[in-house]
Amino acid sequence: MTTALFAPQLSAPQQSAQPTAQPSAAQLAAAQAKRAQLNRDAVLSATPVRLLTMLYDRLMLDLARAETAQVGENWPVASENLLHAQAIVDELTTSLNVTAWDGADGLLAIYTYVSNALIGANIHRDVARTRESIVLLEPLRQAWHEAAGALPAPQTAPSGEGYRGVA
Repeated sequence: MTTALFAPQLSAPQQSAQPTAQPSAAQLAAAQAKRAQLNRDAVLSATPVRLLTMLYDRLMLDLARAETAQVGENWPVASENLLHAQAIVDELTTSLNVTAWDGADGLLAIYTYVSNALIGANIHRDVARTRESIVLLEPLRQAWHEAAGALPAPQTAPSGEGYRGVA
């Protein structure tokens, strides 16, 4: 799984009424590099369950941003967010083990439908398809968060031992 699926999309800084010192290009680049490193660290250290909830959270963020951009007819931003959402749905689809449980085929069908809807939303600039995807996926996001919250906390090794008790 690539950390690019979780990469933040930076927007232009907000303009304020008060003039302020703008950060230099080097400062912005350093801040972006630090944010990217923190993001990579969070993804690489996350449990599989946490990765799944992170993917769903980012997917819903992308769809909300895409919907806002579509409503505002900001098509480049809408397209960027829809393409990123498609990449996340593709990751969810390819990581789904359809033999693991009876409901997996139904979930695969939802992912396939949403993937096609997002392609259509992007090609046809159709905010209704984006909204439909949000409506279909939000209950799944909530269910995965609830399931993750019901799991026992991961066991950690005592401080004197290494990973999984190996010194």
